[in-house]
Amino acid sequence: MTQSHASPNAYTRAHWAKSDRQNPGRIHLLEHHLADVGACMEALLTQPTIRRRLASAAGRDDIDEATAARLAVFAALHDIGKVNVGFQTQIWQPADWQGARRPNGWGRGHTRDIVPVIVDADKKTAAWFFDALGFEDMLEWDADAGETASSLFVATLSHHGEPLNLEGGPQRNPSMWQAYREIDPKACVERIGGLARAWFPAAFARDAPLLPSAPEFQHMFLGLCTLADWLGSDETRFPFQDTPQADYIAAARCQAKAIVREVGLDIAEQREGFGGEPSFQNLFGLDAPNSIQQAAYDAPLEERLVVVESETGSGKTEAALWRFARLYDAEAGLVDGLYFALPTRAAAKQIYERVNLFRKRLFTAVDAPEPVLAVPGYIRSGDFKGKRGLQWYEVWWDDHATDRRRWAAESAKRFLAAQIAVGTIDQAMMAALKVRHSHMRAACLARNLLVVDEVHASDAYMRRILEALLDAHIGAGGYALLMSATLGSDARHRLLTRSRMAAMDAPNIDDAVKAAYPSVATAGEGIRPAGENDRSKRVLMEARPAMQDFERTAQLALQAARADAKTLVIRNTVRNAIATQQAIERAAGDDTDALFACNGKRTLHHGRFAAPDRHMLDAEVEARLGKDTPSKGFVMVGTQTLEQSLDIDADILITDLCPADVLLQRIGRLHRHPRKDRPDGYRLPRCIVLTPSNSDLSPLLQNPLNGLGMNKWGETFVYGDVRILEATRRLIHENPEWHIPEMNRSLVERATHPNALEDITAELGDDWRVHANNVEGELIADTMTAGGVIVRRDKTFYEDNSDVVFGDMQQQIRTRLGNNGIEVEFVPQPKSPFDASVSIEKLTIPAHLLRGQSLDTAISEEPITPTTDADGFRFSVNGANFRYDRLGLRAE
Repeated sequence: MTQSHASPNAYTRAHWAKSDRQNPGRIHLLEHHLADVGACMEALLTQPTIRRRLASAAGRDDIDEATAARLAVFAALHDIGKVNVGFQTQIWQPADWQGARRPNGWGRGHTRDIVPVIVDADKKTAAWFFDALGFEDMLEWDADAGETASSLFVATLSHHGEPLNLEGGPQRNPSMWQAYREIDPKACVERIGGLARAWFPAAFARDAPLLPSAPEFQHMFLGLCTLADWLGSDETRFPFQDTPQADYIAAARCQAKAIVREVGLDIAEQREGFGGEPSFQNLFGLDAPNSIQQAAYDAPLEERLVVVESETGSGKTEAALWRFARLYDAEAGLVDGLYFALPTRAAAKQIYERVNLFRKRLFTAVDAPEPVLAVPGYIRSGDFKGKRGLQWYEVWWDDHATDRRRWAAESAKRFLAAQIAVGTIDQAMMAALKVRHSHMRAACLARNLLVVDEVHASDAYMRRILEALLDAHIGAGGYALLMSATLGSDARHRLLTRSRMAAMDAPNIDDAVKAAYPSVATAGEGIRPAGENDRSKRVLMEARPAMQDFERTAQLALQAARADAKTLVIRNTVRNAIATQQAIERAAGDDTDALFACNGKRTLHHGRFAAPDRHMLDAEVEARLGKDTPSKGFVMVGTQTLEQSLDIDADILITDLCPADVLLQRIGRLHRHPRKDRPDGYRLPRCIVLTPSNSDLSPLLQNPLNGLGMNKWGETFVYGDVRILEATRRLIHENPEWHIPEMNRSLVERATHPNALEDITAELGDDWRVHANNVEGELIADTMTAGGVIVRRDKTFYEDNSDVVFGDMQQQIRTRLGNNGIEVEFVPQPKSPFDASVSIEKLTIPAHLLRGQSLDTAISEEPITPTTDADGFRFSVNGANFRYDRLGLRAE
């Protein structure tokens, strides 16, 4: 029945769901596509872990066969709106209507256009639509007068990525749903209703259990329905069929089982061939686990959330991976896979290599799953890289393979569908936020162990989102492990209890300081000491009031470097980091060996480099400051990217003042690995903390400096709470020698605990009290803002529709997650300042460099033409001028 843009035959089953724009007339029948997606939902619900997670979301122990069949029916109805003639006449045109305009008022959609029918605004269509579909029988599937069935129907119509808005949709248009020429929507709906009964007869059994009414169950269903639609739309498994086939459902079921297996969602064969959990030594090449690794591994399996607190470099990564091995190997198979979330892209890329090696050692008896690098802009699966845009290929892999398990690596929206993935925390957080496809992300993540590294309490907005993510993940029966070197008691208590009222019964400062460290904490067992890891170090601490004295800082750094010390300088802002680098270069003169360089070009490390240059810089930093690197001294200047991203080892640290928990994170890069060749004078770790002039922090209450403080309008900067900074400054003054990790707990609590901050406020007077109120106001505002962008899984899609719709906030959400800026493309592409053979295709400009322009007005749809010179290039965006060279991106 292949036809061009001519009239379809008189049979209503000619309604199409998909058409080939490159080959007009080539279609896939609507009834076939509905069967494909229903069969994919059915296949997903045969997967043990997916089924258990859905049952947990429903508050049940299992999903019975009738409920599974009913969900398959709803999934099959996801595109029922395509029966309307507005949609159908996009390709079907009567012979006497060639070239004419389509009748006025006809839409082209199939989801929003059905809203007037659902809400009974289009009474004429509603009068026959639901009867023709047989929806009256479906309303009897629940105990709440059809509310659950109605919500699941709205959920399935929401499969395009966000909940369908039942308010303010298109105007009612009954003509779209009436027969037009040979196209008869009512007859097609009747046919589909009958087919659904034939495809899934168990759904219509009269004595079957009623559907679960929990809203969380509906949200999980939407995620699985979206996933089923993505799978069921794969043309390689579900090729277009334009001729009705009576037994098509059998073929659809066969193909659905195949694709669920091929993309790595069905791991039954993998589990059958799994040879058992290897020893710790075989997994990691280490003789035996240390105390923190053993404690994390031994945490009871019934504890779904484990919090691991231990100093930087103590082996928490291995602890998390070993915990995953135990959960995967458990008799019931408690998790299918792993998502390892890191704070930055650079950290994700580094951990990715370790996870890739780990999975090869874990899955020795079977074909090992390939980890996905869940970082947008990269296409990486296992040892292999993919490329887009090559002829005939959506993604071309460098090993020429067509392994369908790489499906998840080929789109950022599918990252969480991977069995094993390593990526940034924002990718996981989007499973809890009102962004497109968040429900699918959450449903995919639910089957895996979620590991979050470097959890801390300094950002209320991100903390609230993490809490919501854990609510959804653990509420669906998932497992999570959080790691931190510096987690305060208040944050730990909130995360473990997942109660918004947790702060009221959090431990006081005296009890908080006494808590064990290192430790492993769970909700059921509380905080348990993890013993010692033989990693104790004494750090000589010194405060210098030279935060804005770049020449003095340069002399301090060069003095250490010329004594053969590997010198790490971390500044709070890119601007001050660049100013420090320039001051050091002036002071060093021709002494090129004293400074860090990449391919012979002096430079520093921060987040405003183009991706290819950042790759080169990361590799060079680890080559110069990594484990077992040559002992030659030099100066390395950078920002927070050095404290979070790389496995580096310095002899001395010069750092800006920052909160104690952040300072401990930076100190973690100091004497990180045992070395016998440390220079004289630096055999003990040394940390010089740069403070404002006279060490007086009160000006920061209204005049921020170097990322510290809050302005008079109450806007916070990188580290806005000056009370925490003052507490940290006092700890440095009172304790010229820090014993790590023995003092970690005390240092963090005495700088961040609410009791400690209250004492400072009371002591220092009115200005500080006003500041405390401003900080509290900002905290409340951030928490409320976060609450407004979190998916309301406690609300239904039908009765509570206004509470679940997303609205116009997705750009705002992505901005707060870190995509705070615009990406510009260059034509022609300028060359890297470090390697003339490498081109710079794009750059991201942070929003604050756009001089108050909104992101919308600053975005240029056309590529930008740069002006190049011997050292780099310049360009403009809406009148704002920028320079890019060996020092990175900066405004001019």
